[in-house]
Amino acid sequence: MTRVINWRKSSYSQNTGDCVEVGRVVTGWRTSSRSQNTDSCVEIGALPGGTAVRDTKDRSAGYFVADASQWSSFVAAVKDGRFER
Repeated sequence: MTRVINWRKSSYSQNTGDCVEVGRVVTGWRTSSRSQNTDSCVEIGALPGGTAVRDTKDRSAGYFVADASQWSSFVAAVKDGRFER
């Protein structure tokens, strides 16, 4: 499912009735392959230039967005075991 998020008025619209709004598109939400079959899952969604992340237990709570560099650093840290308990 494609969803447009974070709509905002273009800074070039000024205060006229002729406004343009821009938004981000989140596509292809999928469950992390590391979540297995538990209730503690995260989902990721594709964004132009980044990734959106949300909790599967409470999708309506929203999500956070990481740009491509941030996401790459996070994934590398997970693979290196930096978040292991």
